[in-house]
Amino acid sequence: MSDHPKIELQGVSKSFGSNHVLRDVSFSVEPGESMTIIGGSGCGKSVMLKCILGLMDVDAGKIFVDGEEITGMKAADHDRVRAKFGMLFQGGALFDSLPIWRNITFALTQGRHKRSSDMRATALENLERVGLGKEVLDLRPSELSGGMQKRVALARAIAPRPEIIFFDEPTTGLDPIRTDVINKLIVELVKDLGITALTITHDMGSVEKISDRVAMLFEGRIIWSGPVSELRHSGDVHVDQFVQGRAEGPIS
Repeated sequence: MSDHPKIELQGVSKSFGSNHVLRDVSFSVEPGESMTIIGGSGCGKSVMLKCILGLMDVDAGKIFVDGEEITGMKAADHDRVRAKFGMLFQGGALFDSLPIWRNITFALTQGRHKRSSDMRATALENLERVGLGKEVLDLRPSELSGGMQKRVALARAIAPRPEIIFFDEPTTGLDPIRTDVINKLIVELVKDLGITALTITHDMGSVEKISDRVAMLFEGRIIWSGPVSELRHSGDVHVDQFVQGRAEGPIS
């Protein structure tokens, strides 16, 4: 077992011109932990995720994965670290032109053709983990409901057995029942596969179901973090307003 956090940010800052999106952000995620970052639209959650994924360079600070600094890393090394990552995108981001089984195994084949029978078996195994079956293997994403598309996207994210999964607003656009299905799947997958999860969301129902710990990003800074059990009595007026969804308060 590593002595290092799975992910660690130390004093990370990122600006676009005069817009300071991230200001001195520091936090860590332990192996096997489910950590959620909450905050309003435009608070910097997605930019932070892109910095961790290496899709954006930070202006200041350091990011570590398994104790290894990834800020300023060479491209080849970054690809090696990125192989530890899985990602569930906000819109699912499935390939419309490919059948479901090819969507799920895309990362395993890098888009190259491998033995179809092996890949179909792998796709089915991962579909079954998210509560779907062989009847969807040959369908196109457009033939599935939004909730089923999200489950297929989840199957694709776990197919390479990543050590870390990033969830970007995993329940956006889903009704309450399908939202609950996805939340339960996330909890089960993190537990069963021993995956470390980092989620960004503003869906408070999801936060309380899937998280071990929560941090709130406001105006580019982490203003509170703690166990999910303390979220509703954080003692921070911004967190209280956000969690309770109140119009009145310091967040305009």
